[in-house]
Amino acid sequence: MILKGSQRGGAYNLAAHLMNEHDNDHITLYEVRGFVARDLHGALSEAYAISKGTKCEQFMFSLSLNPPKDHTATEQELIDAANRAEEKLGLSGQPRAMVFHEKEGRRHAHVVWSRIEASTMKAIPLPHFKNRLMSLARELYLDHGWELPEGLRRDGGKSPLNFSLAEWQQAKRLKLDPREIKQSFQEAWKHSDNAKAFKHALEDKGYFLARGDRRGFVALDINGEAFSVPRMLGIKTREVKAKLGDPAALSSVDETKLTITRKVTDHIHDYIDQVDAQQVKDMEPLAEERQRLKQAHRTERQSLKAKQQARWNAETVERSARLNKGLKGLWQRLSGSAKTIKKQNEREAWQALQRDQQQRDDLVKAQMQDRQKLQREIDKLRRKHIKDRQILARDIAQTMRMSDQIERMQSRDREITSDRSKTTTRLTIR
Repeated sequence: MILKGSQRGGAYNLAAHLMNEHDNDHITLYEVRGFVARDLHGALSEAYAISKGTKCEQFMFSLSLNPPKDHTATEQELIDAANRAEEKLGLSGQPRAMVFHEKEGRRHAHVVWSRIEASTMKAIPLPHFKNRLMSLARELYLDHGWELPEGLRRDGGKSPLNFSLAEWQQAKRLKLDPREIKQSFQEAWKHSDNAKAFKHALEDKGYFLARGDRRGFVALDINGEAFSVPRMLGIKTREVKAKLGDPAALSSVDETKLTITRKVTDHIHDYIDQVDAQQVKDMEPLAEERQRLKQAHRTERQSLKAKQQARWNAETVERSARLNKGLKGLWQRLSGSAKTIKKQNEREAWQALQRDQQQRDDLVKAQMQDRQKLQREIDKLRRKHIKDRQILARDIAQTMRMSDQIERMQSRDREITSDRSKTTTRLTIR
């Protein structure tokens, strides 16, 4: 289970993010512990109010728990992982809230703790929490028998899917998965042995090599968005220079932007808009099915919740009826049978809680199968869209090269015409 945590403030924004139904199929506020309020906004607002009595600005610790892609985590697995993380971080007994999210056929959890210890009014320090969470994540993978991802191996392997926040946000703005962008750069690098070959290979994928402000290598896409070549390749700048030479021979970023602006015609922009519009249209039926499925699943869960609540109420009444009142009740207490009945009631109540939790897990698993089937269709369409964008990038590069060739031919023709004119003038004078 991948664990990602951070110390943070911003109670209102965090609560709004965790309860955002737009980006999630289902949201369950599973637990609010140690707060007076029973809702997430109220609980985190309490944490903020308490923090005002201290100098701590990052008064919360937020943790996301993500199981492997091919595994549907149960409620208990997520709870156990949260409890182990709480102990590992030294946050045992602190007020916390726990939220379950379901998205694209997967379930994960978010846990938020207050870092302010009420008895001392000081923030609990969390030294080396990233290392502690990574260690715990490795333990969870091994405990459950899940295959370790490269990023958690101790043999030096590092996952190529570990992107910085800046890279992810940049890719989001461009409607591209960051893995697509990095793979494009890495494929171009793999099949190139010098700067000229690398430049052409990048252009085939819709990126244009340029000289950065600090005399480094960058590449621009057709929108003028700049990418650091060493960062996208995951290697040192000196390794890039060793293969590509001095970047001084390249055009600057501003010059490259002007070149791209000149070459990208209105026709190409229209083509891009058409592809984007078609991809949105292709996704509409699946988006509608996703919404229908989400609503159906919510209805099923609400129905189960209502039935469980009704059954719980009836069982509670039945258990309470075992304890008599008045003289009969007094006799039960004196004879000791009341104590036996209470223990029986507690045991049955605990069994009922476990039964209800198992029913919820069974329903979620069944619904996940439906959602995952739909997600496979969505992923298939996304792969097609990726291929379409790759083809578009190649066509753009070919169009730009053709434009270059036309410009060179026109320039050569003008030079030839000028030379002929000068020759004719000299012959006429003679």
